[in-house]
Amino acid sequence: MIRRIMIVDDASLVRLYYRDALGGSGYQIDEALNGLEALEKLLIAPVDLIVLDVNMPKMDGMTFLRTLRRQSLPLAATPVLVTSTEVSPRDAALAREAGANFYLVKPWRGRLSSTTSHC
Repeated sequence: MIRRIMIVDDASLVRLYYRDALGGSGYQIDEALNGLEALEKLLIAPVDLIVLDVNMPKMDGMTFLRTLRRQSLPLAATPVLVTSTEVSPRDAALAREAGANFYLVKPWRGRLSSTTSHC
């Protein structure tokens, strides 16, 4: 079974980076430009993981995440990796409160695990 990942980010270069990195590993990649578009797509075809930016137009990442977690199962249980340029511990705490599984500050340097905060 091919695993599906949705990249939710308004920056086309960021989506391209993830698509190249993850698609080359055998994952099917879906994309959305903002939280609203992501919700619409997820209601049609759920995914196995969501990589989510915080700052986006129409519906930002935190609003999307809170809305996602209010949906019925299994959609509400979809793992979410929040990526952001916001580095304060408060930002990671807000992501955790919204329902994030992981919080990653971008751009990351070195090993991915050294910049990942489990929520």
